[in-house]
Amino acid sequence: MSEQQLTGRLYGVGLGPGDPSLMTVRAVQVIAGADVIAYHSARHGRSIARSIAAEHLRADHIEEALIYPVTTESTDHPGGYRGALDEFYESAAARLAVHLDAGRTVAVISEGDPLFYGSYQHMHKRLAHRYPTEVIPGVTSVSAAAARLGKPLAEADEVLTILPGTLPEEELTARLASTDTAVVMKLGRTFPTVRRAMERSGRLPEAHYVERATMTGERTEKLADIDAETVPYFSVSVVPSRIADLPPGTATSTETATTTETATATATATTTETATATATATATATAGEPSGHGEVVVVGTGPAGPLWLTPESRGALAAAEDLVGYTTYLDRVPLRPGQRRHASDNKVESERAELALDLARRGRKVAVVSGGDPGIFAMATAVLEVACQAPYRAIPVRVLPGVTAANAAAARAGAPLGHDYAVISLSDRLKPWEVIAERLHAAAGADLALALYNPGSRSRTWQVGKARELLLEHRAPDTPVILARDIGGPEESVRTVHLADLDPHQVDMRTLLIVGSSQTQAARRDDGTQVVWTPRRYPEG
Repeated sequence: MSEQQLTGRLYGVGLGPGDPSLMTVRAVQVIAGADVIAYHSARHGRSIARSIAAEHLRADHIEEALIYPVTTESTDHPGGYRGALDEFYESAAARLAVHLDAGRTVAVISEGDPLFYGSYQHMHKRLAHRYPTEVIPGVTSVSAAAARLGKPLAEADEVLTILPGTLPEEELTARLASTDTAVVMKLGRTFPTVRRAMERSGRLPEAHYVERATMTGERTEKLADIDAETVPYFSVSVVPSRIADLPPGTATSTETATTTETATATATATTTETATATATATATATAGEPSGHGEVVVVGTGPAGPLWLTPESRGALAAAEDLVGYTTYLDRVPLRPGQRRHASDNKVESERAELALDLARRGRKVAVVSGGDPGIFAMATAVLEVACQAPYRAIPVRVLPGVTAANAAAARAGAPLGHDYAVISLSDRLKPWEVIAERLHAAAGADLALALYNPGSRSRTWQVGKARELLLEHRAPDTPVILARDIGGPEESVRTVHLADLDPHQVDMRTLLIVGSSQTQAARRDDGTQVVWTPRRYPEG
């Protein structure tokens, strides 16, 4: 008989979440045909995996108990905790290899699924490349928990995130805030951290607790009601589907607020007309809704699509019942069943803010969608101005930061804002050009790098030329100027020119200008790319 014929076969067998009746037919077949049954356990010697498969074990099975030297306690191993476990895995794999080399079939049984946070995977990575191997999938604790709760994990385009509770609290908080649905595993000692992360991310009211799903001693409750001292390792937290709780047939509605239509049709709409329009739009949007205080969250989406969203902003957009914003920015937010979208033109910020606050006053959770950072030439100011008026002072308002257009453009070019800089809008719609010119003089005279927002549009064509003339009074003609257009979008372009060569015809509303200081440098690297940076150290004197 050849050596190849003598080689045994390795099986990784998933046993499911605990109830022996949830083992698959294939798992039972493999155990029945195996020569060796291996299972992991703590030093007390009891193995959950063995207890699940007990009724299928034979008296003539060779059993290999792979006993961990440590679980959560400390160790004096020279390599620390990780070193102790790595040494154990190597030793356990060597024990199983002896059987495989002798031609025996080895089944490593594992609760749940073998390749999903399973102990078997450590044997797999050490042995599967050396011996014929088959992995038998099992029902995971995640699926079992959802089944016992009777709540769907994810529906439609929802994203399910599975997290180990051993992550740092900040990381857990960020991931919980940014996902649609979640399962947090490995609770036990991590439970206080997980609970704080749930609370900080705003997910605690939605979170459920499942202990020993399908096993003896199973328990399901709201996570907020759980005593941390009673939580074992074999428990999970579930933040289930939001869509699943919506009435059947609920869809996303897109509404153009009457306030927008009125203000766009005539720039001279009277206060009475605007107020009436707002009331009409709000009544339409909130028909049948309960009264009470909701909240308004002003969300910065960054300069482009979802890659620029912070986890906190992503979570706020997912949790909102109503989205209010400029049409272009709303289009960046994925459609979600049950959400109402109130799109408007970009010239009706006050009316948009009033609509959002009226919706919140009627108990709705509202996200006002803003490009870039909402506090920089964007919607946060408009919302707060209205929110400080008598009818809305009790409504909670939060502002969530976003990646600014200036910072995004600077990153694409290198680091032109690496030292002190000023941010100035060239739009004279909300302030006189004389004020803009005075500020340009002051900032340029102070030798600050400049980020110039709103440099030009179809109706504003001369401001860039005037700004160039003014800046040339303070800056050398070869000062680097970055023209950053549609950063993060499909038409993105970044060019660097000299200040004297800045052509106003190459600048539009989607362009942001960064003008260097006297210290800003531009250089071409060996790969052909040009980088611009402003040194952090400024010369003395």
